[in-house]
Formats: sequence, structure tokens, C-alpha cells
Amino acid sequence: MLTDMLRRSLLPALFLVCTFCIGAPAWADAWRIEVEGAIGPATADHVVRGLDQAQAEGASFVILRIDTPGGLDMAMRDMIKAILASRIPVIAYVAPGGARAASAGTYLMYASHLAAMAPGTNLGAATPVQMGSPGMPQMPDQPAGEEEQEEGEQEGTQPGSAMERKMVNDAVAYIRGLAQLRGRNAEWAETAVREGASLSAADALEKGVIEIIAADTADLLAQSDGREVRVGETVVTLDTEGAAVRTHERDWRSDFLGVITNPNVAYILMMIGIYGLLLEFYNPGVGLPGVLGAISLVLALYAFQALPVSYAGMGLIILGVTLMTAEAFAPSFGILGLGGIVAFVIGSIMLMDTDLPAYQVALPTIIAVTAFSALTAFFALGMLLRARKQAVVSGMEHLMGAGAVVESVDNGGARVRLEGELWSVRCGEPLALNDRVIVRDVDGLTLIVDKSD
Repeated sequence: MLTDMLRRSLLPALFLVCTFCIGAPAWADAWRIEVEGAIGPATADHVVRGLDQAQAEGASFVILRIDTPGGLDMAMRDMIKAILASRIPVIAYVAPGGARAASAGTYLMYASHLAAMAPGTNLGAATPVQMGSPGMPQMPDQPAGEEEQEEGEQEGTQPGSAMERKMVNDAVAYIRGLAQLRGRNAEWAETAVREGASLSAADALEKGVIEIIAADTADLLAQSDGREVRVGETVVTLDTEGAAVRTHERDWRSDFLGVITNPNVAYILMMIGIYGLLLEFYNPGVGLPGVLGAISLVLALYAFQALPVSYAGMGLIILGVTLMTAEAFAPSFGILGLGGIVAFVIGSIMLMDTDLPAYQVALPTIIAVTAFSALTAFFALGMLLRARKQAVVSGMEHLMGAGAVVESVDNGGARVRLEGELWSVRCGEPLALNDRVIVRDVDGLTLIVDKSD
């Protein structure tokens, strides 16, 4: 009796405990999303999808922990759009000590609802990097008139080309708009863009660039508690102290995107695609080069649509491959080959339309791929061409024109021995034993021959 009573009382309690344990681990008060390293398509994808998932699972707020030297403008703007459209507060936190929110990281700080830094961190240097072909000469600017110069000096325009000034002015307007939206120091933000100024955590707090200096996440949650932030049209009071924080890990999609959008990997994938399709078109039926080339080329094109690619550079690369291939098929004493190498190298340098070191194709990679391309064009394709010009030594075709002697005649049908095999022959003239014949064609297993004198 006592056992039955215990069973009836414990089973419902055990069921409730199991139900709670199954559903509880996925929930948390806040999500933490890491922004580490150079900001690119993979980082933007990770942050945007993390914000969407945090809102879908009912998180109260998101902590964006930042440690970045900057990155691509397009990826940065995708992240800022997601932050501005977020239905829950986003707290930007530069941590741990020694981290930085440089360049694009500064824009993310200004876009977030609450900005915090750990001691020993810094932010700033938000001047946009010159877009264009690195190391390539540029046309000098036309001298402006005295009125234009005076107007530029009054507006504080930085020296440089018209494109550089447009980029700087656009970046200034963008970061000032974010500063005004969040009530932060817009004047210093403009200085960070125009002059590349930077601030330590203490100076940033003093100048009104951030709101909090926190030693760790627990300190950040304690200082954020009770603060009011505007999310859309609504003022939200943060309830953060003691909140459970869940880290949003990078998944396979973000890792895969990070690999293929590496400029060196995308560059090599493009070359594998070009040469794979080239070999398949020249020698159809093999299959492997064509399949591998098509997959590699599609992956490279997917990566390029997320990267700042110069189509002039890509065109020069294709021209270079074409010229080096033409040298193998139509030798021109090295003129086509040398021109192809030069076009290939220049196109490879110009391929990434940005000066950011993290998104440039490495020079050793360019040299290695150029050497491989030249060897492939001059030797491998040349050997294939010479092989196709050689006489056929297998199959039925090599029997054409061969001579043989009639070994037997039976009931009007003659047979000859050719390459160790006995063949039936058909001839327009009567054949006798020991007659010599020349193979003119092959009809199944019968040789069509002409009688030889």
C-alpha cells in the first residue's frame, strides 16, 4: 500500500521534472554573439542569423562582443541593418582586455543600443579604406579653381581624389546618423572618420562615445540593469542583472562561408574551375575535370558575389589564361605566352577591389598559380596537342592502308592474316592464294581491300 502511494505521488513529479529538463537548455535570458577578426561575409552571416534566432527564441537582449580590426563596408552595413531592425536591445561590448573595435567595429558600436568597453581596449580609426586596385597608378586630379579650393577648405575636405572625398563624406554622414540616433558624440565620430582618431575605453566614456566600462560580462550585466534604451519607437528598461547568457556558436554554414570567401581560396577555386572546364572541352568524355571544374567555378562565383571583386581584374585573368593556352596551340616564339603571364599577374593583383590586407590575394599565391598556369599551358597542353597529331596506333583506324597476303581461299571467300589475326576480306576483284592486298576500309569483322600489284 505504501509503495503504491509513493508511486502515485512521485510519478507526476518526475514527469514534470523531465519535461522541464527537456525544454529548458535551449532557453536563456540573453545571447552572446562573437565578432572576431576581420569583418567579412561570413561574420555578417553569423551575426545576422544569430540576431534572427535570438529574437525567434525569445531572448531579452543580445550581447555583441567585438574584437576586430575592421573589414568590408558591405558586410558591416548588413550587420548594422540587422541591429537597427532588431526588436530586442543589442549591447556592443569590446572585450576582453586588449581587444579593439577599429574601423567597421566603431560603426557597430555606434549602431548598438548600448555601448560598453573593457579596460585596456580601444576603438576608432574609422576612415574608409581606399577602394581600387592596390599599387596601381592613378590619374592625377585636375586642379580645382580658387573658389573650389576655398570651399573645400571651409568644409574641411580631406586632400585626395574625388572618389576618396566621396567615400569619406558618405562615411561621415553614415556614422553621424548612427550617433544622433543613439545620442552619442557625433563630433568625435566625424573626427574618427576624417582623421582616423582612436580612443581608449576611459576616454571614450568621458567623451560620451560609450556608456559603460565593464571588467567582464557579469560586471556588464550589473551596470546595464535598469538602463533605458530606445528599440524602434519603444523605450525599453533593461533587466540584465543575473541574466543567463547563451553563446551563439558559429555553425558549419558560417565556417564554410568563411573558408570559401577567403580571397586566396576563392582565387584558387576560380583557377581550378577554368582549367577543369578547359581540359574537359578539349578532351570531352573524361568527366572528372569538367565536374570538378564546374563545382569549383560555381563556388568561386558565389564567393566573388560576396567580395569586392574587380571585374577588370577578372577579365585580365581570363585573357591571360587564353593567351597562354594560345601559345601552346599556335607557338609565337613566346609573345603570346609572355603577354598572357603579364595579363594574368596584373589581373590577379587587381582582382580584389580593396586595399584591406585581410581581403587581398597573397602575392606568394599569385606567383605559385601563375607558375602553374604557365607550365600547364606551355607543357601539358602542348603535349596533348602533339599527342593528337601523332599517328593512331590502336583501334580499327590504324588498319587503314596496311598490307597483307591472302593465306586461304575457300568457296570464293578469301582470308588474310593481319597483325597475327585471320580476317575475312572482300575485294572487287577475284583473289587467289598469295595475292597481296591493301586494306581500304573495315566493315564489322570484314576487311574491304584492293588488290595490289
